[in-house]
Amino acid sequence: MCRLFGLSSAPRRSHATFWLLDAPDSLAEQSHRDPDGTGLGYFDPDGTPQVRKAPDAAYRDREFAREAREVSSATFVAHIRLASTGGLTAPNTHPFEQAGRLFAHNGVVEELAALEAHLGPDLSLVRGETDSERVFALITRETRDAGGDLGAGIERATRWIASRLPLYALNFVLTTPDELWALRYPDTHELYVLEREAGGPHGTRHLDHSGTGGRMRVHSGDLADIPATVVASERMDEHPDWRLMEPGELLHVTPAGRADRRLLLPDPPARPLRLADLTGRAAHSQTAGG
Repeated sequence: MCRLFGLSSAPRRSHATFWLLDAPDSLAEQSHRDPDGTGLGYFDPDGTPQVRKAPDAAYRDREFAREAREVSSATFVAHIRLASTGGLTAPNTHPFEQAGRLFAHNGVVEELAALEAHLGPDLSLVRGETDSERVFALITRETRDAGGDLGAGIERATRWIASRLPLYALNFVLTTPDELWALRYPDTHELYVLEREAGGPHGTRHLDHSGTGGRMRVHSGDLADIPATVVASERMDEHPDWRLMEPGELLHVTPAGRADRRLLLPDPPARPLRLADLTGRAAHSQTAGG
């Protein structure tokens, strides 16, 4: 299963060291299990988005490993891909960038021809083959049509998808230079949030999160002094305050660092997919052990 990670230390920037796929140094072992791409997105001080991607198994890309060691941003998004749609190419590797925002997704949305028809000329936002990038394009289009209101854009796009398209999961993390948004929908996959006080539960500790099996490790000495909100596909440490997001819950971490949440999609998808409904590749990509 693809892995999502998001972090906001807004309004302050923080340095974070990312070890992806096999902590702490090598990228070899875990990327054989999630071999289809690894990506990290963050923002320069002037708000310019930066994306570092390895479009195939990250253990083959030492330059990616070097670039992920030490980056600074108020928001981060990371993704480990096990492909469901699209080839193993850079345009199909998460995160994606549109309109100065970054997006990574875990799930499956089908009947992409209908989504493309609904996008119309805004399909030009899409460079690859994935359902994920098409979902992002709809969010981007609806946000533009809502006068730049990103919350409204997410609501319009996700409600349209949930009411019309076959849907297995729509979990995502979306970041701007100073905001983080995350959705869990429906209850297919888990997505956790941690509102971490500066220094953690003891008040003196840096952040050092590790996923199971070494899928991802994140270290930040700055967060000994800065509070942060973390979103991840799994609990990444023993902190007692990890919370499983509710199905349909939209989390918004504001530029001031406040974590707001609301139930955006209270009803199940109109056309829910089961694991048995997926094709072999898509089904494999959505299994917990994938």
